[in-house]
Amino acid sequence: MIYFRRTFVQLFVAVSIMSAGSFEAIAQGDEAKVLYQRSLAATCASCHGTDGKGVENGGMPLIHQLSQSNMLAQLMAFKSGARSGTIMPQLAKGYTDEQLEIIARVLGQK
Repeated sequence: MIYFRRTFVQLFVAVSIMSAGSFEAIAQGDEAKVLYQRSLAATCASCHGTDGKGVENGGMPLIHQLSQSNMLAQLMAFKSGARSGTIMPQLAKGYTDEQLEIIARVLGQK
């Protein structure tokens, strides 16, 4: 009986530790996902400014004013060649469709 109780306690402690580690890994996974999404959107900042807000009359579109769906449509048009541009078609082709969706979701007007 004592052996059973000690084994049960050891098992309970081991499961508790593993569960806590799992929750921590999930939290870290969520933080990593958010960081990845924000880093994709940050690639637009060098031309369009932080969060796409840019500079008024700075020569670049202020993309923060676009809705998520409109931004995605524009990005996909650049990627497919349906919309011309100086640098955007080349840049858009470097992203997967999923990455463009993430960029539009992060930067698009809510």
